[in-house]
Amino acid sequence: MRNITSDIKNGTYKSCYLLYGEEEYLKRQFKNNLIYGICNDDTMNYSYYEGKDIDVNSIIAMCETLPFFADKRIVIVENSGIFKSSQEPLAEYISGILETTCLVFVEKEVDKRNKVYKKIKENGYVCELNRQPVEFLEKWISGKLSSEGKKITRNTMGLFLDTVGYDMDNICTELEKIISYCLDKEVVEDSDIKLLCTPKITSKVFDMIDAISYKNQEKAMKIYYELIANREAPLMILYMLSRQFNIMLQISELVNNGFNSKQIADKTGIAPFIISKTMRQINNFSITFLKETLSEGVELEEKVKSGNMNDQMAVEMLIIKCC
Repeated sequence: MRNITSDIKNGTYKSCYLLYGEEEYLKRQFKNNLIYGICNDDTMNYSYYEGKDIDVNSIIAMCETLPFFADKRIVIVENSGIFKSSQEPLAEYISGILETTCLVFVEKEVDKRNKVYKKIKENGYVCELNRQPVEFLEKWISGKLSSEGKKITRNTMGLFLDTVGYDMDNICTELEKIISYCLDKEVVEDSDIKLLCTPKITSKVFDMIDAISYKNQEKAMKIYYELIANREAPLMILYMLSRQFNIMLQISELVNNGFNSKQIADKTGIAPFIISKTMRQINNFSITFLKETLSEGVELEEKVKSGNMNDQMAVEMLIIKCC
């Protein structure tokens, strides 16, 4: 990200960029900053293409058009699927793209073996923008709150991220609610988070596993039905449960091998506050139980996908087995 940030700051743009990954907020920010930096409000030198039915020849023709009374023109191509198919003409063209053109691709997923991808990497800049590390998010959130005259403690920050998740668009939405509510407060408190923020599925899954760890089937089922009422897909809930059990297994095995929290975070890339919370949970589960539960989760998922079991029933069965 530093390279593209530096380009925008210095006004020295490469001929082509690829912004890809699951973090929509950052992709949109960088795209808009490139547009503003190159052409500001000058629509004469701005072109936008979107969707999988884009005519590649039309893109090339636009890139070959000289800017109108300006140094550069910018061409944005978004969600095209170009990086999952053979695009020989475009790949060849990128090697000789005009210096007066800045071609920007914005995609969710790419195939790194794709020729267009390789050409952009050779001649421009590829920027992968996925979910950001907790340290980055904490600094970013603190900055947003600070600009509004607010502070947040590290523990409350952990609760906030645990509740709302790591999606930066969702974080922005939840921060707006907090800032609006805490007009006369300098410090954001746990009670504000619990009152205002909408828990994401990850937070609810933690609560469900907490209930399972204490063999509280009634509470685990109650949380599950709340997720269903909020239109969360049962298969997604099953996936998230299996994912958390897998994290617990990883951490359990590392703890047994003498790793501390920091070493586990360095080795696995799992956020420290998730490790801290998970380490409290693993005391109630044996490694054998975690392995058996993961196998059961895989079997239930296969039954659902093959049509041999209702998806909602599959999650219920896993909860019952665990409790």
